[in-house]
Amino acid sequence: MGLLDGKVALVTGGARGLGEAIARRMVAEGATVIAADRRVEDGSKVADEIGAIFRELDVTDASAWQSCVAEIVAAHQRLDVLVNNAGIIRVKPIRECTPEEFRQVLDTNLAGTFLGIKSVAEPMIAQGGGAIVNMSSPGGFEGTYGMPAYTASKWGIRGLTKTAAVELGQFGIRVNAVIPGPMPTAMTRRPGWTDADYERFYGASVPLARMARVEEVANLAVWLASDQASYCTGGDYAADGGVTAGKPPARPAS
Repeated sequence: MGLLDGKVALVTGGARGLGEAIARRMVAEGATVIAADRRVEDGSKVADEIGAIFRELDVTDASAWQSCVAEIVAAHQRLDVLVNNAGIIRVKPIRECTPEEFRQVLDTNLAGTFLGIKSVAEPMIAQGGGAIVNMSSPGGFEGTYGMPAYTASKWGIRGLTKTAAVELGQFGIRVNAVIPGPMPTAMTRRPGWTDADYERFYGASVPLARMARVEEVANLAVWLASDQASYCTGGDYAADGGVTAGKPPARPAS
């Protein structure tokens, strides 16, 4: 039996990267998966490939959230899992970051997560429970130069996760945060960097001396969504290669 047999799961940002990996793994574990994203062409292609259902969704739009969740519940009679994975990043120091850019990141990362939780709360309460998995970051534990909006959003997601866990636990709804380490996705891509550049940088800055594979982080998200994590709520769960534990000693250049 799969970890998620019989469950219905909604994964945002499911068109690529970590969202795609989570959706793919959840399908393999027996769930009916709705992969939601603004990227219609990419999302539809991925959903067809992995056996999921694609749904266009702008996570900053409250009415779109309501419609999306209502359609899922009408079609499947339940919604057991929400993974709030959609997110964006802007690398601009405070003095260069415009108010519009700051709000755009918070609207997507933090407000989008809030709207997701709010949208699924009532259906999950009505069915007797559910699991919500939010994506934070090592940047949600410390300041990060050049990322005021992203850092603020990821700190906020951790606080929102804990508040939601406190409020919704009485209804059998578990809410947890995943702390992913650096992964080779579109979000971490740096112009002009080669594979050797990534290996050299993360080899020196991550205790496990490498980037994560998206599947390694997806495994944790799937476990938190499953009944094996039935007494886990309000927690920060890291698959970060040790980044939040501390900095490794300087390593000699290879």
